Amino acid sequence: MITKNIQLAADKLKDGEILAIPTETVYGLAANAYSEDAVKKIFDLKNRPNNNPLIVHIKSYDFLQNVALDIPDAAIKLAREFWPGPLTLVLKKQAHIPDLVTAAKETVAVRMPNHPMSIALLEKLDFPIAAPSANPFGSISPTSAEHVYHYFKDNLDLILDGGHCEKGIESTIIGFQNNEAILYRHGSISVEEIERVIGKIKIMTKNETAPEAPGMLSKHYAPSTKIFLSDDIHELIKKHSGKKIGLLSFDKQIIGVDILHQEILSSTSSLEQAAYNLYSALHRLDSYNLEVILAERLPNVGLGKTINDRLERATK
Repeated sequence: MITKNIQLAADKLKDGEILAIPTETVYGLAANAYSEDAVKKIFDLKNRPNNNPLIVHIKSYDFLQNVALDIPDAAIKLAREFWPGPLTLVLKKQAHIPDLVTAAKETVAVRMPNHPMSIALLEKLDFPIAAPSANPFGSISPTSAEHVYHYFKDNLDLILDGGHCEKGIESTIIGFQNNEAILYRHGSISVEEIERVIGKIKIMTKNETAPEAPGMLSKHYAPSTKIFLSDDIHELIKKHSGKKIGLLSFDKQIIGVDILHQEILSSTSSLEQAAYNLYSALHRLDSYNLEVILAERLPNVGLGKTINDRLERATK
């Protein structure tokens, strides 16, 4: 069922069930973060490996003390600057956070979402929500209730419909080791914005065996259709001549005899608009029974780094 009934969603979560919720980044599969039984239902539905931790969503800055401890000053600065919003902090966890949520690590990934429905839902609960993206593990993230329904219509009772996600791409994840801030995942807040608040940060966005945070595996965010990424989109089109091509470009229409469908991420060359449109465009291209999707690399600045990161992982 796709619904806007927040009370119904709250009741489901209190009963130990899982459901899909909107956030400003992407839709998430939500469960009571304090209940290992409820959280296990997320892992089972997504077919997500247990070594990949989840993000815990809280309703207020003050609630952070309920899930984390020994919070660094830099984390406090970032939370004050960007919460509610698309920033996840990896912090030392409180003992009552289940190991399944944190992949048995001593840290927990936590953020305060900035979507009116998710905030209203959290206000009705006395527990935080664990909520990874509402898609099968490794697939394109969902930015609408319809995307979630396409994935889980036979296995998920409730999808809370909050419209298209405002940001359209996942949260930025920052952790802390030896008093140093580390970027674990590029996201909706650019590296430049983070460094404006706390200074230079270290970049460490891949870990195949024991990821410190979600989104660190090399292959992720991928359509079913084979996807290729290049700085030279015209050369890439020539290379795949004779195939049924879907094209994902940044800001310009590209003409080619083999191009059956094209998605332009932003006709105004806006990186924010490109991020908003990215996953919806990939979902559409993946539905067209194409042989290949050819993607143009974006300018590698600001949110362009985040979009390129997602496209690179989709091609693995």
